[in-house]
Amino acid sequence: MPRESEPEKKMSDDELHRPRYPISVVAELLDIHPQTLRIYEREGLIKPARTAKNTRMFSEYDVEVLRSIISLTDIGLNLAGVELVLRMRDQIEDERKRFKQILNEIWERYRVDLRHWEDVQSTELIPIRDRKVARIKRETREKGDIETIDTDND
Repeated sequence: MPRESEPEKKMSDDELHRPRYPISVVAELLDIHPQTLRIYEREGLIKPARTAKNTRMFSEYDVEVLRSIISLTDIGLNLAGVELVLRMRDQIEDERKRFKQILNEIWERYRVDLRHWEDVQSTELIPIRDRKVARIKRETREKGDIETIDTDND
């Protein structure tokens, strides 16, 4: 029985992409015909590594992509649709990584104390403390619109 307090072990990028399974093992693992895997490769959906003898070797990452392909085809997408979804997923992941990198650079540049971020419950990028409420009142007079600003300074 796994311990609840033990965090789930995450693979490094190198481990995730390390070729380790031949086509027969992956086909059995995913319960699909090896020819289906060859078709996915020919269509450019997966790119397994090759040994010196040209044997296909699949990584954990390849297996996860294949699971996604199988799920998408099960709900009715054709291979062109699957390719589009996979490409969009990769673009979203690239943007997420880029955003995280930019955010880390901001934290470093402005020396933001990360402890202040632990309890932020909003979707705001930067928490704002001691907010003041501003009310804008618009009136129309003969010569045009007039705006006045009233603030709460509680």
